[in-house]
Amino acid sequence: EMLRSLVGSEMCIRDRSYCVGDIMHTEKMMNYVKTAGADALLLLDEADMHYVCGFSPSEGMILVTPTAVFQLVDSRYTETARLHAADTGVQVTEITTGFWDELDALLAKIDCKILLFEDRTIAYRQYTQLQGIFSGELRPVGNGVMDLRNVKEPWEIDLMKTANRIAEKAFLELLNDVKPGKTEKELAARFDYLMALGGSDGVSFDTILLTGAHTSMPHGVPENREVQKGDFVLFDFGATYRGYHSDMTRTVAVGSATAEMQAAYDLVLRAQLAGIQALHAGVPCKEVYQAAYDVLAAEDKAQYFRHSLGHGVGLEIHEGYNASPRSGDAYQTGNVTSMEPGIYLPDKFGIRIEDVLYLSPHGRENLSNVTKKLIVL
Repeated sequence: EMLRSLVGSEMCIRDRSYCVGDIMHTEKMMNYVKTAGADALLLLDEADMHYVCGFSPSEGMILVTPTAVFQLVDSRYTETARLHAADTGVQVTEITTGFWDELDALLAKIDCKILLFEDRTIAYRQYTQLQGIFSGELRPVGNGVMDLRNVKEPWEIDLMKTANRIAEKAFLELLNDVKPGKTEKELAARFDYLMALGGSDGVSFDTILLTGAHTSMPHGVPENREVQKGDFVLFDFGATYRGYHSDMTRTVAVGSATAEMQAAYDLVLRAQLAGIQALHAGVPCKEVYQAAYDVLAAEDKAQYFRHSLGHGVGLEIHEGYNASPRSGDAYQTGNVTSMEPGIYLPDKFGIRIEDVLYLSPHGRENLSNVTKKLIVL
């Protein structure tokens, strides 16, 4: 009952069934190629391929033209690709020689003269292979595909909500195990197990679970340090569901919290709420960062804030823009961003509080449900 009271909504996992055709972006991508004035777009990046075909092949190619989408796979992925293609209309070919030979033939078949490519993620070896088979114009796509991915469809938000509910349910269950004598490593392993048991396809990133002075390391790695009474314990975690990620950070106290710990926690929470309040479509990312930073600076704690305020989340745990003082981006409707201020006092303690926010057509929506009041176990 105590754990159930810590969330703002029902925590049972409802698995909504999706037709594969509902979760693809083939039309959007074909229109993008047409608008760009190119003959085709080559996708090699795993997340970009998932965006089009609905699953994540570790190796493969997708070629998008203004009128069709072609996917090249090896025998490991033929059946999966064809199952998805039954709904998406993607034309699947199982390679018989090699990916680059098959791509060469396909580019000739469609008479490709202008080819867009993922200049931000392509490996140098892949680029030289592409140059070796294609004599037309290679045009970098820049942020083009990522800009599309950053504007989420409602069904994508549903998948992210499911991933988040899985992670939150596991977190609340894990709190029953957080007690003096437990180590960071065993708790982190238990956490990952609970998320998998709850339906996660895999962790969004290596779970960060730190206690005591270790919490002053923003991205510390769980070790054999044992939880002690009076410690802060920091949890940064996420689940994945059908390719989409969740992300959350909560900091709790074990046994008791000193007045200093409570004051520091309240300060971080006020900074987060200021950042959330500033978050609107059209607002520059750096202004949202500044809103949270100013709260910390007013208490002379901004020097202990050592990272950006937030980042895009979706098919990758970090994608697109980020809210930093150097950002040149602005938020727009459809964006999903984390909001995660923190302060880190070396050899003492650290605190981070993180939610994920969605800028819907109807306003800002917080996808995170677990209470942000300081939990004392």
